[in-house]
Amino acid sequence: MFKGRFVIITGFSGAGKSGALHSFEDLGFFSMDNLPPALIPKFAELCIQSGGKINRVALVCDIRGGELFRGLFDALDNLEEMGFDYEILFLEAAEDVLIRRFKETRRRHPLSERGAIVESIREESSLLEEIRGKADVVIDTTELATADLKEKIYRLYAPEKWEKNISINVISFGYKYGLPLDADLVFDVRFLPNPHYVDSLSHLDGNNQLVYNYVWKWAITHRFYQKLKDLVQFLIPCYIKEGKPELVIAIGCTGGKHRSVSLSNELSRLLTGEGYQSRTEHRDINKA
Repeated sequence: MFKGRFVIITGFSGAGKSGALHSFEDLGFFSMDNLPPALIPKFAELCIQSGGKINRVALVCDIRGGELFRGLFDALDNLEEMGFDYEILFLEAAEDVLIRRFKETRRRHPLSERGAIVESIREESSLLEEIRGKADVVIDTTELATADLKEKIYRLYAPEKWEKNISINVISFGYKYGLPLDADLVFDVRFLPNPHYVDSLSHLDGNNQLVYNYVWKWAITHRFYQKLKDLVQFLIPCYIKEGKPELVIAIGCTGGKHRSVSLSNELSRLLTGEGYQSRTEHRDINKA
């Protein structure tokens, strides 16, 4: 018996099915584009036989299949006879928006050989009317940007992942070696008291407890970190909403060995504790 999610994506050409499929891929779904309907029951059998290894599937099936698409209802009947649970996600958009999208991308409508683009869209609408009525979820992408569609899919099919859907890399670095080229946010902590000028600490690095204690014994460190924490906690949900998959936060001091290392470790621990995928990189710790 199949225990998982089997989503069949269909709908209007130009309504965002490719973008939707990419979102499912990002969620870890086994994804396949333009699958002929006759193969859907076969693939369902493969999922059952996988013993749980294939338990989340997203398939796009639409009129690009030509006459084969007409077999979709037969395929769905076969799934139901098998007792196989499936879901249909249908994507649509307003006619004028679909026309504009095709003109902007200079792509041909799959039915364009039968007439002008307006006629093709209307013919497709007629062909899809019955399957739309069978859909579990209908999303109108008329006013949706790619990031908005991704958010809708995440909230519908993996709501627990949406709020933390970003990978965060916290990098410590030394300004004398240059800025990290891939940094999204850069914070300069060279104003903090420097352990480099303390003889007993200069040969150590920010991973050492003695250096940590020195960096964090100053009131200015705590005041700065509170403001840094507030800003980062405000920004991360904004980046997630925009669909940003990865955020690189760089914290720099003069040599990248003491202060930046200590602050980066603390920030990364905070983010990990809040459920984000966070990792720390000390780029220049062995250079100084």
